[in-house]
Amino acid sequence: MILLIGFFAGVFGGLFGVGGGLVMIPLMVGLLKVTQLRAHGTSLAAMVFVGISGAVTYALHGSVDFLASIILAAPAMVTAHFGARHATFLPEKRLKRSFGIFLIIVSGLLFLKPVLSRLAFSAEGWCKVLVLLAAGALTGFLSGMMGVGGAVVMIPAMMLLVGMDQHTAQGSSLMTMVPMGIAGALTHINYGNVETRLLWGLVPGVFIGTYFGGTAAHFLTDGTLRSVFGVMVIWTALRYLKGTGT
Repeated sequence: MILLIGFFAGVFGGLFGVGGGLVMIPLMVGLLKVTQLRAHGTSLAAMVFVGISGAVTYALHGSVDFLASIILAAPAMVTAHFGARHATFLPEKRLKRSFGIFLIIVSGLLFLKPVLSRLAFSAEGWCKVLVLLAAGALTGFLSGMMGVGGAVVMIPAMMLLVGMDQHTAQGSSLMTMVPMGIAGALTHINYGNVETRLLWGLVPGVFIGTYFGGTAAHFLTDGTLRSVFGVMVIWTALRYLKGTGT
């Protein structure tokens, strides 16, 4: 069961350039009965391996902007620490509600992506650097707090404000997750928020799933996959919000 959870999270991570926490966290909470906070911390630790496997797969296809990833990761490593600390002191019910609202926003961006793409422009020079630094800072906090890779911020920023193509944005996002995930995961580990026993099953599944997902992403259009994933995310979000009385 744990291996399959890691595999499915890896497949979605590779396909969409995300960390896979959107899949992993609800499955750990629903099937493995892990607390919400520990699911976030464990997911973030597993995200490091999603990033490694996914970034290598995308890099082999020439779909990683290494300089952009470095700029994104610099502030993200700092803010991920604060996001993880913030999550630690949130009540369980409030953390679940926050995650549900976060999922709704993610699904909205997925469905609006074709429309938003028409509004894209390409920042240059220092403007580009500032956009990436701001996106990295926000991404790091969300990643540390929500236990996800933060691609919902990084990918739109890179595509709409920097002018990257879809595949390069996804590959660069996965590359950024490695140092950012390490920073956030270490904070969660210090607070005892990581189920290390689960990582032995999650990590192999993540490696295998991310490879298949990342490879498939270079042969498939993302329209249908985005729609199916968006519906699944909305359904999961509504279950979270209903369970918290929202």
